[in-house]
Amino acid sequence: MRLMLPYIIGFSIFGLLIIGALIGPRQAGYYSLIDMMRDKFDTSYSRPFDRADLRADIMKAGFRIGDPSFIRIFKAESRLELWMAHGGDASPYALFRVYDICNFSGELGPKLAEGDHQSPEGFYQIAASQMNPNSRHHLSFNLAFPNAYDQALARTGTYLMVHGGCSSVGYYAVTDEKVDEIYAIVEASHRRGQSEVPVHIFPFEMDEQAMATYKGHRWIGFWENLKTGYDLFEQNRVPPKVGVCGTDYVYDGDTGQEGCELVSGWS
Repeated sequence: MRLMLPYIIGFSIFGLLIIGALIGPRQAGYYSLIDMMRDKFDTSYSRPFDRADLRADIMKAGFRIGDPSFIRIFKAESRLELWMAHGGDASPYALFRVYDICNFSGELGPKLAEGDHQSPEGFYQIAASQMNPNSRHHLSFNLAFPNAYDQALARTGTYLMVHGGCSSVGYYAVTDEKVDEIYAIVEASHRRGQSEVPVHIFPFEMDEQAMATYKGHRWIGFWENLKTGYDLFEQNRVPPKVGVCGTDYVYDGDTGQEGCELVSGWS
């Protein structure tokens, strides 16, 4: 028995370490020890903001770091919404946090051309390659403008981003502290397998009263097309699949029509 005692102690310690490696990260809001280590020891960019409170808030809301994420932006309200899903990206999303947009440039309506200082509207996707940890605006991610819809209408523009700071020339600026949180959540979603994070950008919250207010606006036809996608998310809290047929956005089952192209991020 004495000869076996060191082995028993060794196996017990090993078992406790395994249990700790499984339970500890989950108690901290991570899916695994690998996710936790990636987050704590990521040196790809400076991290002046403590994310402990963010992790605690994510857990309190019933999510984990790495859950699928989704962003909605409303120009007129200067509001960015960050939604997360408890399960896979086909599960209903719940609103995690609302951020004030510090600044955006231009007016209501889509971006048309390079140099018009207009912030875009429409449906975009963020792939991992669009994340910029070395941005001069602390952190940023590119919206992949022009998307298939913009290209179909020969719209041009480059470096359209959501970023830190509070200056904007066709961008959406949310301050350094806020972009740090948004970036952390989107980056974690990518790392856990969400290939692209949807970003839906609307001129205003598209309820019937607002649509009636802008009935005679030059962009009302475009906005009615956007509203179909807005309504689909409002109905089931799942971001619709978005495609482009000709010069129209189409959604979900209609995206499979011949000649249509899905809106996508950078491969």
